Amino acid sequence: MMSAGPHHSVPMTQTQLQAEKAARDQATQLAKIRSRKPTDKSLPDGVEETLVGDGDVALAYKNLRDFERRLDATMTRKRLDIVDSVSRNAKRYKTLRIWISNTVEDQYWQTNGINVDSFDFSANLESSYRVKIEGRLLDDEDDASKDEDETKAAAVEDGDRMDTDTPNKSKSKPVSAKPGQRYRFSHFFKALTVDFDRSKSGRPSVADTSVEWKKPDRTPAGSILPAAADFDELTFKRNGDENTNITINLSRHEDPERFELSPALADIIDMREATRQEAVMGLWEYIKLMKLQEDEEKRNFRCDDLLKRVVQRDSGSIPMLNDYVAGHLKPLPPVKLAYTIRVDEEFHKDPKPTIYDIRVAVDGPLRSKLVPFIHNPQYATMLKDVAVLDEQLATLVQAVAASKSKHAFLTSMAEDPVHFVRNWLSSQKRDLEVIMGEATRGGGEDATGDEWRKGGRDSIWNTQNAWESVNVLLSRPLR
Repeated sequence: MMSAGPHHSVPMTQTQLQAEKAARDQATQLAKIRSRKPTDKSLPDGVEETLVGDGDVALAYKNLRDFERRLDATMTRKRLDIVDSVSRNAKRYKTLRIWISNTVEDQYWQTNGINVDSFDFSANLESSYRVKIEGRLLDDEDDASKDEDETKAAAVEDGDRMDTDTPNKSKSKPVSAKPGQRYRFSHFFKALTVDFDRSKSGRPSVADTSVEWKKPDRTPAGSILPAAADFDELTFKRNGDENTNITINLSRHEDPERFELSPALADIIDMREATRQEAVMGLWEYIKLMKLQEDEEKRNFRCDDLLKRVVQRDSGSIPMLNDYVAGHLKPLPPVKLAYTIRVDEEFHKDPKPTIYDIRVAVDGPLRSKLVPFIHNPQYATMLKDVAVLDEQLATLVQAVAASKSKHAFLTSMAEDPVHFVRNWLSSQKRDLEVIMGEATRGGGEDATGDEWRKGGRDSIWNTQNAWESVNVLLSRPLR
């Protein structure tokens, strides 16, 4: 058996060492190339005075640069506003209407002239039923404009139409269908189960097996659901010849996920259901409202009687609010819909579906219009093109700055060659002394200024330059 202690790493081979060294050298070389790239896109001062011809070109370029800065700031601010609006995930609630109905096949009362008391039943006939669950999202504005009686009549008519078990039947267009936005029944739920009651004999029937559906994961594209997770109705068939009570359990699917809050947390934020972010923000708002933050350490807070039930201690830390809330969140209970599967002849003379209305959350109309602005693939391509143009512009500006320096050098030398050469040699000598650490510092070349004779805390001897000069002087070898 291998010991649980630390083990020595296997030494790298010569090939691996060479590959690692080559990778480091390549990364260093790329870093050097990036550091040498010019980044300044501003023209040097006074360049308009050296231009031959139209001198307004430099002024126009500076005006364009100012306009670009304002435009970039505006676009960035607007984009942040859009991202903030989308991240708020504003929801509005609408009504999802669910119809539950069933049809029957090969029931004893559907046979033609067969005597129930005789033993001439065909062995191939087995009584069965088919249950259909269909849901459609209703538009509140359209429903409010209709008369109540017309709405009920339309619902009954739709229910009758669903009882015909024809797969290719034409259905009325869902009210919620809009250009670019279509919410199907499966969009609002992540799982569906059907529980059967026991048969009249008190024992579970072989046919009364549970029905279960779970939403599959999204495709690699990220936003497209497979066909098995995008439907408006679900149908299942079972064998049976007696009325059966079932319970349809619908597990809600919400993004972000909502949770049921514990009584202790619900009493503080005054919400029974909330997302994790809403629960944390509600707890933080309560701490600020009750002024429970510590005076010296703002990251800590005191707990009153209500907070003690959540935090389980006398004080807490604001960075730990997520941990405090996690223990008080539990999944929302499923929506339970009761239905009786009717197989008797009397009911099917005039069948009517069972209708339920469920309140569901949908994205606001503004969100669907704002999301394309954030996830626009052309935006990344445009940024790459802009980066390439910026590099070219910076290279051109660098060439302009170099040309201006040459122009200034040659102009000064042409006006007074002797004085220019003397000043230039003195400047070069001074730069060389500074580089070699041999230059004196002060008001004059020999450090004879009055500031060097002044002592105290505010003197020049207490500055960083003086300390660096002394360190350089002390580090030089003795001759």
